[in-house]
Amino acid sequence: MTVPQRVLDTMNSGLIYACDDEEMIKAQQEQMELLYDFNATRPSQMTQRIEIARQLLGEFGEDAYIEPPLHANWGCNTYFGAYAYANFNLTLVDDGEVHIGEHTMIGPNCTIVTTGHPIRPDLREKITQYSLPVTIGRNVWLGANVTVLPGVTIGDNSVIGACSLVTKDIPANVVAFGQPCKVYREIGEHDDVYYWRDRMINPPYDQRHSVA
Repeated sequence: MTVPQRVLDTMNSGLIYACDDEEMIKAQQEQMELLYDFNATRPSQMTQRIEIARQLLGEFGEDAYIEPPLHANWGCNTYFGAYAYANFNLTLVDDGEVHIGEHTMIGPNCTIVTTGHPIRPDLREKITQYSLPVTIGRNVWLGANVTVLPGVTIGDNSVIGACSLVTKDIPANVVAFGQPCKVYREIGEHDDVYYWRDRMINPPYDQRHSVA
């Protein structure tokens, strides 16, 4: 089943909507069947796993990889770029769109959230919610247990430290961490020499290569 365009438009409108629509529930159930099949694949069934991922997700780029188990509200709203990698227990609250750039690396137990519920109690009782897109740029690294909240954009090449709570946009080419996540420094000459703290980059990796 292809998720109806009306359902996709509702979820990605940026407006409050009710999530108990019959057509929406039916479409989501079909997506959950694909997700179950993806997580049930054996390590030796990589071809089958990739085929299911391309049915489940909005996009699953060349040589992309997601380590099961994957948890997702939908899957079809997540666009996973070429060569991107996600370790186990990635959770996608992807009622809204999630865009993950090429070569991005996502550590274990990360959560990407596009969706929230109104503060007003009577609206929550009506099972309403809203969704705002999340965009993670090219060649980003999210450390273990990072949570990204609705509407956030993370710029290309940036590194988000483990256990960070990303509540606001993070620019490109920085190291950021914390709860809430804040920019600590720019990526610069120090990183050309040291891969972590005072540990020097060893040959042949000590030769600088340009990053597109």
